[in-house]
Amino acid sequence: MRAVKTVISAAGNLKRENPTMDELICLRAIRDANVPKFLQDDLKLFNGIVSDLFPQIKEEPVDYGILEEAIRKSCIKQNLKDVDGFVTKCIQLYETTVVRHGLMLVGPTGSGKTKSYKVLAEAMTSLKGQPAASGGNYEAVKYFILNPKSITMGQLYGEFDLLTHEWTDGILSSLIRRGAAATDTNKKWYMFDGPVDAVWIENMNTVLDDNKKLCLSSGEIINMTMMFEVQDLAVASPATVSRCGMVYLEPSILGLDPFTECWLKKIPGNITLQHK
Repeated sequence: MRAVKTVISAAGNLKRENPTMDELICLRAIRDANVPKFLQDDLKLFNGIVSDLFPQIKEEPVDYGILEEAIRKSCIKQNLKDVDGFVTKCIQLYETTVVRHGLMLVGPTGSGKTKSYKVLAEAMTSLKGQPAASGGNYEAVKYFILNPKSITMGQLYGEFDLLTHEWTDGILSSLIRRGAAATDTNKKWYMFDGPVDAVWIENMNTVLDDNKKLCLSSGEIINMTMMFEVQDLAVASPATVSRCGMVYLEPSILGLDPFTECWLKKIPGNITLQHK
């Protein structure tokens, strides 16, 4: 049902953006909600199924205009190669943030998970106030990064002192308070860079539900939006996976050429610095 709701939300955004679009809305919504989570091999099977369901509809390439241009400029600014596959993944990440408030960037090391959300955040910040492709306006983004497996549950969420019965905020609750107290309209992304397992993630189920609220042991309830950066979902529970949007990144999308090209660009500066 959560997957169906995501497709319906995507279809609603498309209808508001293009009131005259009829047959393509369902197809576009299904693609936007499912393509980001598929591997390259799975995409062939998915495209075959879609062509059977919509045999008479020919989908035209979507022009993301200023968003794609801003992403490419952000890549160059961060000394990255604007590979088409990587830019596509950044756009898919943006589309997922529109319909989901909790999502996971999944993929092995070297697939571009970290850079994808950093590039997208910089691109959205540069487009602040301009009309967005999915309706509304682009908003500036500020992200907070933490590793949930490097600290205890009490240090992450907060805990009661058994002697004084006083509540002490954890790192996550402190970050959320700081974001909630901010007077600006910027988006706040809370990035959990570490393995997802039932030890700490089950407490997030109320956040990942539609109410978007973090319930602390103190009885306090705080609104928040979050992301997870993980290598795989081997130890994640189905309850958590079903609540999150997925964007899967593969190293094959980038290849080795972008790494060598970006590295070679840094060599002259390093050599000059060593000579000095």
